[in-house]
Amino acid sequence: MRDFDDIKWKTWQHARAVRQDRSVAERLLWFKLRSEQLGAKFRRQHPIGHYIVDFFCIERRLVIEIDGPTHAGAEQQDYDARRTEYLNALGYRVLRFTNGQVREAMEHVLERIREALKEP
Repeated sequence: MRDFDDIKWKTWQHARAVRQDRSVAERLLWFKLRSEQLGAKFRRQHPIGHYIVDFFCIERRLVIEIDGPTHAGAEQQDYDARRTEYLNALGYRVLRFTNGQVREAMEHVLERIREALKEP
């Protein structure tokens, strides 16, 4: 049990640091999620299990993750796949976008989020 507590504590500490040092893409998307009339309320840096997700809509069980350049490596992609599988097993839907997609194609990102919000 102690190992899980240590993992949870480290995860929370990392989330706290990330919360203070958001990427440009995270700031842009958060502004849109809060100000757009998407018909759903989102939370930022929300805990699910031993993970902290970037954005979360509780009512629609929708998780949105923003992946920066560190997610390009094979090891990180494997971790992301396991994380997504875990969240899916709990009944959450996960949308992943890169920093570049958010910065360069915001309207496309928002459209994918709108579509996901309409899904049962």
